[in-house]
Amino acid sequence: MTSRFAALWVRPAGKQALRAAQEAGGGNYQWDGVLPVRTVLVEWPAEETAPTGYWISYLPPDTPVEDVVRWAKMRWRIEHDYRELKHGLGLDHFEGRTWRGWHHHVTLVTAAQAFLTLRRLDPKAHTPA
Repeated sequence: MTSRFAALWVRPAGKQALRAAQEAGGGNYQWDGVLPVRTVLVEWPAEETAPTGYWISYLPPDTPVEDVVRWAKMRWRIEHDYRELKHGLGLDHFEGRTWRGWHHHVTLVTAAQAFLTLRRLDPKAHTPA
């Protein structure tokens, strides 16, 4: 997956941002009236006529843009893993009625997911032709 990204550093405005900054100040911190800097990440693929994705990051402003992009696109990986758990490993196939049964089912599905992930990441693993 490749794309073009732009990072902008902004200070959010509005009542919600102001209230959040004041509440985050807490007891010992004296709020000086300046809202904290946030990073806005914009994805604009070369073949598109307009940006396709926007994220606002609460990471520190000195966080490398590559890290902000990696965290923003982590959602794709999570959705892919969830789809594999559900459709490939049967996470949604449990029809029992007890907490213990559900817990055993989810534990085994999670162990299978971990095994498959380790196999996929192992460069020495034999893959059938």
